[in-house]
Amino acid sequence: MSRAVMLGPAFVAAVAYVDPGNFATNFAAGAHFGHRLLWVVLLANVTGLFFQALAAKLGVATGRDLMQLCRARYPRPVTYGLWAQAEVVVVATDLAEIIGGALALHLLSGMPLPLGGAVTAAVSFALLFLDRRGRHRFDWVVAGALFGIAGGLLWCTAVAGPDTHDLSTGLVPGFEGRESLLLAVGIIGATVMPHAIYVHSARSAERVGTLRRAGVFRPGRDDRVVLRGIRFDVTVAMVLAGIVNASMLVVGAQLAGGTGPLVETLEDVRDGLRATLGEGVALAFCGALLVSGLSSSSVGTYAGQVIMAGFLRRVPSLVVRRALTVFPSLLVLAVGVNPTTALVWSQVVLSFGLPFALVPLLLATRDRELMGPLVNRPATTACGALAGAAVVCLNLSLFLP
Repeated sequence: MSRAVMLGPAFVAAVAYVDPGNFATNFAAGAHFGHRLLWVVLLANVTGLFFQALAAKLGVATGRDLMQLCRARYPRPVTYGLWAQAEVVVVATDLAEIIGGALALHLLSGMPLPLGGAVTAAVSFALLFLDRRGRHRFDWVVAGALFGIAGGLLWCTAVAGPDTHDLSTGLVPGFEGRESLLLAVGIIGATVMPHAIYVHSARSAERVGTLRRAGVFRPGRDDRVVLRGIRFDVTVAMVLAGIVNASMLVVGAQLAGGTGPLVETLEDVRDGLRATLGEGVALAFCGALLVSGLSSSSVGTYAGQVIMAGFLRRVPSLVVRRALTVFPSLLVLAVGVNPTTALVWSQVVLSFGLPFALVPLLLATRDRELMGPLVNRPATTACGALAGAAVVCLNLSLFLP
């Protein structure tokens, strides 16, 4: 069996790593602190790659997703609590994606933000119907969107021409005050993203189930081939997402010179690109933001479906699911909240939701009876526990005086 059969699920998850929340946190970090937080972006992407590989491995080894396993392994009150916080995560995710798409349409055409939010929701809803016509079709449309986002932002970065010495200074760990800490938490939430872990475990389990029914995958004999395919899939998708995230921060730093006042919102980014690098680069930025909002919003709604199906064994209709998550986003746009501020804070919420996905994932993947030959090595579990503890400590540091 070729490892290529496992290509696709990681690209669906990776789109969540370049959603409008990433645009807001990374550009804000670059604008206010130059390249200072580049190390956070890179470390967050390495952490995301690590946990995405574990989520995919869980789906392959068990044929079930993380939510189904939580329901099977934990008492009902714990299961319902995990479901409730996962729903908050999905709402925060959709908030970022709908607002991002609306903002992109506003920047491109002057469309009012509430109308832009409705259009973004409708288009992303339509994309989900590709999933019903074939899993591979949806996977590769989303993968194409990821490459489109990457192309637009890498062009912006190339034209901006960052200085290599400035880039190297951003690789030294450290913070500059409380605001940099808040943005670091937002970057982690925007990059690792709990709903992407849920989605990847579900997508991998679905892919393996399809292969088993087709007689292509033989448990116990093809495990290692599939594992190599997973690693390749995750590595390609996450490296691409990491480069894109770094590009956002670098362009923000180039525009503002690391001082902050010139670039406060994504609209300022568009204006700065237009003034310094030309209309074409500004359009590329807006186009990447629009594709990001549309594609990641469809993934967010899919996440809501698999989360409810796994934790509660209930599968709501797409219309109901879309309505539940879109309403808060449209309400935020209607009352006139600053879109960029809303994007940053939504990512902070996601960071606080991470432990509720990471801890069950680590506990499951270290269980030899559950995972069989694909069980974590002790060093793998230790690295995961260390990363999870670092996220918790960083989150809690926001409450320190």
